[in-house]
Amino acid sequence: MALVIVIAIGVLAAVIMPGSGHIERSLVVGKDMRQVYDVLDNFHRLPEYSVLNTYDPHVKYNFSGKAYGPGAEVNWTSSDPRAANGSLTIDSATPDFNKVDDTAKTAQIVWDLDNGWKGYDKTFTFALERQGSRNNLTNITWSYDVKYGWNLVNRFANLYIHGDPDSFIEFGLNNLQNVLASVPNVDYKDLIPYIRQTEQAPVLLVPASIQRKDGIEGLADTVNKAVAQIQATAKKLGVNVTGPRILFTTNYGDTTYTFDVAMPIDSSSLNVNGQAQQLTAPTPPALDTSALAEASTAAAPAAADTLKPGDHDKLGRLVVDGNVRATLAFGGPALEGVWNGTAAGVPQTRDELKAYALTHGYKFDDVVNRSYDIEAKPEVKDAQGNITSYAEYDVYLPITNAPDQTPEQAAGIKQPTLEVAGPAAAGSAPAPAGTAPAPAGTAPAPAASSH
Repeated sequence: MALVIVIAIGVLAAVIMPGSGHIERSLVVGKDMRQVYDVLDNFHRLPEYSVLNTYDPHVKYNFSGKAYGPGAEVNWTSSDPRAANGSLTIDSATPDFNKVDDTAKTAQIVWDLDNGWKGYDKTFTFALERQGSRNNLTNITWSYDVKYGWNLVNRFANLYIHGDPDSFIEFGLNNLQNVLASVPNVDYKDLIPYIRQTEQAPVLLVPASIQRKDGIEGLADTVNKAVAQIQATAKKLGVNVTGPRILFTTNYGDTTYTFDVAMPIDSSSLNVNGQAQQLTAPTPPALDTSALAEASTAAAPAAADTLKPGDHDKLGRLVVDGNVRATLAFGGPALEGVWNGTAAGVPQTRDELKAYALTHGYKFDDVVNRSYDIEAKPEVKDAQGNITSYAEYDVYLPITNAPDQTPEQAAGIKQPTLEVAGPAAAGSAPAPAGTAPAPAGTAPAPAASSH
């Protein structure tokens, strides 16, 4: 009789308990809502803020489906019962990513969850809301919803909803804040980046640097001198320059800007100092260990002033003539953004590409594979020196683990064209990338004959 009474009380309690569960936690972060939206609308940075890695540092993730937006999936496996096995799928994201601009005050992303927790129709919902006097803060509300139906055993699980589900959200929110802190506070909503598969190509280059205070004029003067040097060397070697100038950024410091001025040529084999030399890709600084440096001392003297034509510098680039080097450049995927304007806008575009890569989970190493820009169309001035047409700069950030397309690319959003009526007023600047009329087609990726 006592057992019957206990069972009856348990059944009654289960019936009275709610058939669904809900918990939520909120946090305000100092980030623009678009950046928060982008991090949560893909799973590539999930391992950095999920509690699963705390449970099991060796948890294995597998990404599938779309790279970004509804349809993106991730599943994980772990031998630790706290992490166990499970999967997440992005169910919806509103509004569309290209509508998360200054006029959008709220956004919502829903993840479907499949794991060992009791119940069904399990979802994580992220409600985002702009806050702050300048709308530069974002309130993130992360909630968990589950249905138990009339499964009386599952209904008792609602007593433990403040266990694993709560921990998942609490830990995730705190770590998400750290992930977002690694993204530069750069507004990239007007950027229309494309992923390009670049082809390896031979180039001649000249290392250079300027003082930041020298401005655009100092940069133009240094670049023009390097271009003249490269063109003279190409003529001496009997090769042809096949494209416009390229700037590989080495270090964009507070006071000094260090870079390589390069131009593509039509041969990867050069006759230097009476010997045929096959060009190779440069050795990344990260791989320049003491052992490698020691082994290459005879072929690559350490002091720059002892290098002779036919030697290789510390990066493995062929010394051709004086300060001119030859190497293979490009190769592999790169994130490309287009800037129409003066050279002053290129660093901003470069920063936007880096912020965009970080929120979308594209990996890059700007030391090993440096960002670069190509002057696809030069600036045009009239006889009085007024700008009648701005230059077009194609800015590239080499990346790894890249999908075939960016969300903008997949949506068919075109990159901006160069259509600036002149003459331009003194001190005027062009519209940001993305506000210009759409081009008829996309630009080619860098190659020996590109641009």
